[in-house]
Amino acid sequence: MPRLDQLLVSQGHARSRTRAQRLIRHGRVSRAEDGKLLTRPGEKCPEDLVLRVEEDPEERYVSRAGLKLEAVLKTLNLDLTGLTVLDVGQSTGGFSDCALSFGARHVIGVEVGHGQLDASLVEDPRITCLEGLNARAMAEAPQLLAAIDEQGPLGAAVMDVSFISQTLILPEIAALLPSGATLVSLVKPQFEVGPGGVDDRGLVTDTRLYADVEQRIRVCCTQFELGIEHWQDSPILGGDGNREFLLHARRR
Repeated sequence: MPRLDQLLVSQGHARSRTRAQRLIRHGRVSRAEDGKLLTRPGEKCPEDLVLRVEEDPEERYVSRAGLKLEAVLKTLNLDLTGLTVLDVGQSTGGFSDCALSFGARHVIGVEVGHGQLDASLVEDPRITCLEGLNARAMAEAPQLLAAIDEQGPLGAAVMDVSFISQTLILPEIAALLPSGATLVSLVKPQFEVGPGGVDDRGLVTDTRLYADVEQRIRVCCTQFELGIEHWQDSPILGGDGNREFLLHARRR
């Protein structure tokens, strides 16, 4: 007999065993016949066992990052319907997945790494994944320009990057976005304050630094004709526990 976490995957309730185990830990899996809560991922279960699985918000997208983008899209009632969207720092594709669910016609992802995009998105014809491309030099990258030519002008860009200051990437985004296009970016202060602004765990402990980060990014955006129209806390902390922010800007 399969394990409970394996059964969740084989029955289509979870994308992976890791996600299945999270559903079980969060108390969202029970037997349909009697409502008994199932709490042990390794419990052996009959293959035909009927399970009741409550919706887990963290399962809505291929990564929890999608919930962060969703927060600002819902707050501002932003419409991505029919747009070609640039996803900078695509990684596993949480932002891409969310953008598609909000109506994006096509997502062009830029990722410096390789092999990170979730398997469920790799074969999606609505996604172009450009791996091994450094966002600091993407505005002149032939493969990106060719993808934009093929899919049509960008209507929006989203960004979720780590281990680099956004001020080094914003000029590249501004060069690619036409007038009126929007940008939604996840701001991670731990990568903006410099080594002296974080403790030995990589956490920003001096909350006064948040205002400095915001001001620095606002100045950079203004310099490159990106007008910030909204700034808010992310409803979800970063994986390391750091507080994060979301900005919405428009290309002037």
